Amino acid sequence: MAAESETFMALGLSDESSRGGSGTPRVLVLIASVLEKSLQKNEKLLTTSRRKDAITIFHGSRSPTLSIRQYIERVFKYSRCSTSCFVVAYIYINKFLQQTGASLTSLNAHRLLITSIMVAAKFLDDDQSSISIFRDWCYDNAYYARIGGVSTAEMNGMEMKFLFNLDFRLHVTAEVFMNCCLKLQNESGEYQNVQANPSSWPRRRPARQR
Repeated sequence: MAAESETFMALGLSDESSRGGSGTPRVLVLIASVLEKSLQKNEKLLTTSRRKDAITIFHGSRSPTLSIRQYIERVFKYSRCSTSCFVVAYIYINKFLQQTGASLTSLNAHRLLITSIMVAAKFLDDDQSSISIFRDWCYDNAYYARIGGVSTAEMNGMEMKFLFNLDFRLHVTAEVFMNCCLKLQNESGEYQNVQANPSSWPRRRPARQR
């Protein structure tokens, strides 16, 4: 349990968190780095193989101007959801890609991120919020659409498509969550072999004043 707590603190998943130079929890920086590497690799493969990527509802007409890291930092700043949501969203994205056989590229990464983060926030944080006014405002699809730079109609459509592709199976076990954290931590060369313990999971980030 102590090792898990150290892992969460190192990744910025606890109140006494380790943060990057910009004040961003370290786990968000690592997630952004992994996703950036993945999409660059996929786009290179698509180019060399001359294979066309299947167009889905998550594809934009052009690559957004914000990098993956800048986009994640923006969502973190304005969404008010817990840092754990970003880890779960990352798990959801991987599951979505496995289920659909899709490739992560600069045309769909941002939309997959805002959709997965919103779904994770609804599933993880909604039950923990005791202030109904804040909860209703925080998890409004229109609000997430504004954060993500898409229309409300697009946000609604992406949410349903995402949920159906996941078969509405949103529960993430303690073991899967912890393994994901360890793999992300391994990206920074700080891997620790510890067992998952749900009691040490980080709590929801406190709500900010509007």
